Amino acid sequence: MRPEALKDRLGEVVGTSDWIRIDQMRINAFAGVTEDEQFIHVDQAAAARTPFGGTIAHGFLTLSMLSRMSMQALRPLDGVVMGINYGFDKVRFLQPVRAGKRIRGHFTLLSIEEKGAGRWLIRHEVSVEIEGEDKPALIAEWLGMQVVAP
Repeated sequence: MRPEALKDRLGEVVGTSDWIRIDQMRINAFAGVTEDEQFIHVDQAAAARTPFGGTIAHGFLTLSMLSRMSMQALRPLDGVVMGINYGFDKVRFLQPVRAGKRIRGHFTLLSIEEKGAGRWLIRHEVSVEIEGEDKPALIAEWLGMQVVAP
C-alpha cells in the first residue's frame, strides 16, 4: 500500500486480526519469562476464589499479543524494508482476559506522517476484543515506524 492511499483511510478500521486463544499454558509461560507469578495468573485454585472465578492473563501478556495481531491485520507500506515498534502514547487495561478466552485486535488508523529518508510514523488506535464480552481487554494508541526503500 502506498502512504498516500493509507492517508485516505484516516479514522477507519484498517485491519482486524484472527482470534487468539489465551490458555493457561500461555499464561504460565508468560509468568515464567517475566517472573510475574502472582496467584491470580498461575494458581487456579486460589484464583477460583476471587471475583474473576479463575485465572486471568497478565495485562502485559495481552499487550504483547499486539505484535502477532498486527502482523495478521495490517498490510505494510509498499517497499517496506523494516518496521520498528515506536512505542505507545496511551494504554488502558479495561477488562481482564480470563484463561481460555479468545481475543482479537481491531486497528483504527489515526495518523501517518512522513519523517524523511523513507521513514513513516503510523499511529493506530488498537482495541483488543474479548470474545463474548462487552468491554475490550485494552485500548492503546500504538506508534510504528515503517522504513521504505528509496
